[in-house]
This record gives sequence, structure tokens and C-alpha cells, in this order.
Amino acid sequence: MDDSEGSLVNTPTAEEIAVGGGFLSSLMEDKYSAAVAVIFAIAVPLVLSSMFLGKKKVKQRGVPVEVGGEAGFTMRNVRSSKLVEVPWEGATTMAALFEQSCKKHSHYRFLGTRKLVERDFVTGNDGRKFEKLHLGEFQWETYGQIFERVCNFASGLIRLGHDPDTRIAIFSDTRAEWFIAFEGCFRQNITVVTIYASLGDDALIHSLNETAVSTLICDSKLLKKVASVSSSLKTVKNVIYFESDNTEVSTNISDWKVSAFSEVEKLGQASPAPARFPIKKDVAVIMYTSGSTGLPKGVMMTHGNVVATAAAVMTVVPGLSPSDVYLAYLPLAHIFELAAETVMMTAGASIGYGSALTLTDSSNKIKKGTKGDASVLKPTLLASVPAILDRVRDGVLKNVEGKGGLTTKLFNLAYKRRLTSIEGSWLGAWGVEKVFWDAIVFKKIRSILGGDIRFMLCGGAPLAADTQRFINVCIGTPIGQGYGLTETCAGAAFSEFDDPSVGRVGPPLPCGYIKLVSWDEGGYLTSDKPMPRGEVVIGGHSVTAGYFNNEEKTNEAYKVDETGMRWFYTGDIGRFHPDGCLEIIDRKKDIVKLQHGEYISLGKVEAALASSKYVENVMLHADPFHSYCVALVVPAPQVLEQWAKSNGVSYSDYAELCAKKEAVSEVQQSLSKVGKEAKLDKFELPAKIKLMPEAWTPESGLVTAALKLKREQLKAKFKDDLQKLYG
Repeated sequence: MDDSEGSLVNTPTAEEIAVGGGFLSSLMEDKYSAAVAVIFAIAVPLVLSSMFLGKKKVKQRGVPVEVGGEAGFTMRNVRSSKLVEVPWEGATTMAALFEQSCKKHSHYRFLGTRKLVERDFVTGNDGRKFEKLHLGEFQWETYGQIFERVCNFASGLIRLGHDPDTRIAIFSDTRAEWFIAFEGCFRQNITVVTIYASLGDDALIHSLNETAVSTLICDSKLLKKVASVSSSLKTVKNVIYFESDNTEVSTNISDWKVSAFSEVEKLGQASPAPARFPIKKDVAVIMYTSGSTGLPKGVMMTHGNVVATAAAVMTVVPGLSPSDVYLAYLPLAHIFELAAETVMMTAGASIGYGSALTLTDSSNKIKKGTKGDASVLKPTLLASVPAILDRVRDGVLKNVEGKGGLTTKLFNLAYKRRLTSIEGSWLGAWGVEKVFWDAIVFKKIRSILGGDIRFMLCGGAPLAADTQRFINVCIGTPIGQGYGLTETCAGAAFSEFDDPSVGRVGPPLPCGYIKLVSWDEGGYLTSDKPMPRGEVVIGGHSVTAGYFNNEEKTNEAYKVDETGMRWFYTGDIGRFHPDGCLEIIDRKKDIVKLQHGEYISLGKVEAALASSKYVENVMLHADPFHSYCVALVVPAPQVLEQWAKSNGVSYSDYAELCAKKEAVSEVQQSLSKVGKEAKLDKFELPAKIKLMPEAWTPESGLVTAALKLKREQLKAKFKDDLQKLYG
């Protein structure tokens, strides 16, 4: 049994990502060649620096604008004085956009899935069995073929007996059939409810009952979970499951009609039903958030919302075309991945479906000798969440440190010179200098993710500056860091490919405005100098219709101005840089006042502490009745165990190691060091910590699918531990 199924947290470990193929093992054949390379590496950049030295130019990316609504400081993208709403005339809904793109790109390949050659199981040292897959090449279908399948599925839903005036839910991991089912629903103007595959029973029941779903589409592996809660589901009548190789399916569930996905397609092919097309104001998706507090809320997205975000991103990502290849592996139930795949479909690009557990050659579920998804697909575009990029960085650095000698020195030199280039001291940041270092050092590292990536999208959580720089240097690609929420259909801000800065999320997307509103209580004012600060409020075409069946929460977070424009109050605190780029600096809900009046921003401190090599996850806790804060830390197991081995610390199991005073002291010293480097005040550093031996995963309900902390759930689960830390 594989206990790591379906979790982003269980992506390949740092070591697994880095050592696939031993990227540095062939860098230097002998000491002589290494020495020559080092001399060459020093001389050439010095020559290049004299040729390309130049001044850094500041590019204006956003401009102030006067708009309606609450008073504040508002910015728009410099690219367009009129908000972008559609990618081209007539593409006002998801159904229209899909059909027009399929006809425009009918002969280009569209969706690809790897063929399963063999499924095997290996037994670990602890006796547990782990699934290993031998996967073949990607098998592709064209835009024309996928359009035909979507039409067949849409007709099949009607012939199956689904009432088009009721909702359909998709409860599955990301795969090609997810996207086909999604688009098929829109041809009948059916609202789709999206639910994370990792959602717990209570949240699943709540989501399906609240939206009165009558047809549930799910992965065959999740049928058992659905069956176990069937007695609690009040409105479900039909269940459609995605077939999987070698997976036995029981169709005897309650009194539901259970059908295979392919059967529904055949029904529609044999008896086509006329399409019922939506208009842009119709609700396309009710997307349930993963619920960082309490039960998840369903966000209502109109067709116009989703199309506007895709249209805006199309203007920002450079050179999108049918020649691009995108690797899809993040949850489609998350707005970040859904928006990304919609953009790829709009551009006519190819989408190859993989998984977080088969991503690289040494991923958890890849059988030895089999190539990972990235190596086979060789994507040009990739979306990621910060946690995965952090592990790429950690894995590569550990591998470099393990080599030692001239290899490590050469890597450090190459990294330093490329970093100088990217940060703007040299004009040739992506030119001759890049080619040189790629050839002798970074080519092997680039191959971890296929070797052809030209642009990366990152979202879901803040990306650490050092990780962003590391990817810039070693993978050799710019990162577009996105900022958005489910409530804004992911469309808010997006850093541009030619912006070398870190820690910012770019200017507003051209589909909307970003306004800062003063928050007097927190001391963040739009009159602040040199940069205006305040709560981030987003307005425009991407702002959604509100929370399903929750008028109170909708009225709290959404406002409509005198012109009819909708604004969403994010609760995030930001500031605008002079070039129009937004930086997120705080969050209202994360600010706690200590006993003596000091304010602590939990998220800010956690981001700083997370840079410790010992930290896999951390939650800071501050109590208004105490003068200090404490922290729960999930250590990186291999790093902590290596420290114990090097320092002669004995232990019987990992839990015992986490409880040892020496281990706690070592981690706390590291937290103190990185905290001081980040210029945290003394009261912001945790006075006491507890090491938690168990990882926090979406399945455990302690983090969201995007790996954000579920603070209330963590506080409830570890209430006794927190009390002891304050004792």
C-alpha cells in the first residue's frame, strides 16, 4: 500500500529531486580538467563583464489611476488603459473560448497522458509496501479530437438523465478526463463544483450537500471514499467514474446509477443532444477552498471571471504559442492550476498530464530505470508552488555539498557570477554569460525538470527570495510570481519575465485594479512614505460573484462601488513600489498583540524562520496574555538525523530524536540565527519550540492543498503542546 498517494507534501524529497542521474557526478572527470575549468570560469566572466557592464534601468509597470469605491491608492497595469476582458472578440464564456480555440488549433496536439507499462510494489525497511510505476511515452490527442470528446460527453450527460439545471461535482486528482468533463459541462451550461481529492469526509459531505449536486464525477480510486459517506449525501443520483488501469470498481453504491466515463461518452456519441450555451454572467464554477479556517467556502466564479484572468495572463507571459508544452500536475480543483490550464488552452499549447509523485526521474512512484514526467515531456512552461521549488533548491545544494572539493568551488563561483548577472549588474543576464555557465555547470541541473523550461509560474503562497534566485540561476529561467485568490479567480498581480527583483508579485494584471486602503489600527497608511501601504483590495473583471449560500461572508468581503464594479477585500497588507509593483508585507488576521503591546506578524516571522535548513514546516503562536511567542516546528528529517549522526546523538527512533534537548537546542539556535539575519526583533523570535515528528499534510487536515497552514486546526490539535510551551 502506498501511503503517499495524492499529496503535494509527498512530492519527491530534496535528495530525490537532486540526485536523479547524479547531475554533478560527471561535471569534472579529473582534477586537471577541474582546475582548467575554474581558471576559464574566472577569466571569461571578467572579460564579459567589461563588455556588458551597464546601468540598471527601471521599467514602469503600473500607473496610478482614479476609480470609484472606497478612498485609497489605486494602480493599474501600464499595458492597457482599458481593462482586458476577453482574449479575442466573441470568446466571452468558457464554452465559447474552448470551442473557438479547438477550431483554431484543431490539428495541434492538446492533451497527453503517459501510458502505464507496469505497476509494481516494493517493500520498505519498515515492512510497508510502496507502489512503483513503469510509465511509457505520452499519448496525445489533438484539439479537434478533444473537442469531439467534450461534445460527446456533454450529450452523454443529458442522455444519462442528468438534469441540466442541477450541478455536477468533480472530485478527482488532475488528469485529462477532468478537463474534458469540465468543458463538457459548460456546453450544457451546467455549473461545476470542484472539490479537492484530499478533502476530508466532513468537508466533502458539506460541499456536495450545500450545492445540491445531483451528479458526481470522481476518480475510480475515490469511489470507496464516496461510498463510505453515501448515506449522508442527500441529492446525488448519478456517479461517473474515471477508469484507471488495473483498478477494480464496485458499482453497487446506495441506489445511485454508477457509470464509467467512457460509457457516458458513447451514449453522447450515439445520440447527440443540442448544446445549451452559457452567457458570461452565468456561474461556471463553485470552487471550494481548502478551508484554512473551518469548513470550506464555495466561491462562485462566472464564465466572465475565468475568461478575463486567462485573457490578462496571455498579455503578460511572453510568446505563448502552440509550440509551448505545459506539464500539468497540480490540483485542478485549485484556481492556480485551473487558470494556468485555461491559459494554455487559449494559446493552443500542449498539456501533458503527470503527477507530483512521478515528476522527476527519482520521484516516489517512479520505478528505477524509468524516466519521470518532466524528462519525457520536456516542458517549456511549468507551474509550481513554493514548497516544490524549495525542495529542488535544498536537494541540489545538498548534492553539491556532498561532492566537495573543486566541484563545489566551481558551482559556488558559477552561482555567484550568474547571480550578479541576473541581479542587473550586467546587461547580458540571459545572453552569452548564461550560455557559458549553462554549458559547464547548470545544464545537468536544468535536466531535472526536462531541460527546456523557458518560463515558470509560481503561486499559491509567497516564494522565498533565495529560492526564486536559485531557480533563476540553476534552472536558468525567469519566474512569474502570481498573486491572487480563489475569490479573484487567481487574477490580481503577476510579476513579469523581465523583472529581476525578488519578494514582489508584480503589477496588477490588465483585467483589474489593485487598491490599497489604509488600515489605521495596524499602522499601514496610503500616505506612508516612500511607498503607500494598506489593505489590498482588488477590483475588476476577475472578482467573483461571492460565496455560495453565504450572504453574510459575501457582504463582509465584497463591495460594489457606485459604477457597479465589484471589489474584494483580501485581508492582505501590501505596498506599492515606485514602478507600480506590489509587495505583500503582512496579513491582518496574522497580526497578534503581545502582553506589553508589541505587534507580531505571524506569517512574516514564519517566512523568515522557514529559511533554516532544519525547517520543513513551522507555525508561530503568539498569545496576548504572554510577552513572548512560541513555535511548533516540523524538522526536515534527513537534515536533523544527519546532525545527530555527526554529533554522536543516539536515539531509538525519530520521535525520540525530536524530543531530545540537544536537538531542540540545535534547531532553536538555527531559528535564532536566520531570524537575526532577517532583522526580526527579539520578541518576534520564539522563546520556546517543540519539534513535531509527524509531517503536516493535506490528508491530515493541517495544511491546505496549496500547503498553507490551517492555523485554527493546528492550534486545536496541538492545544496541549502549546500550553506546555507557555507553562
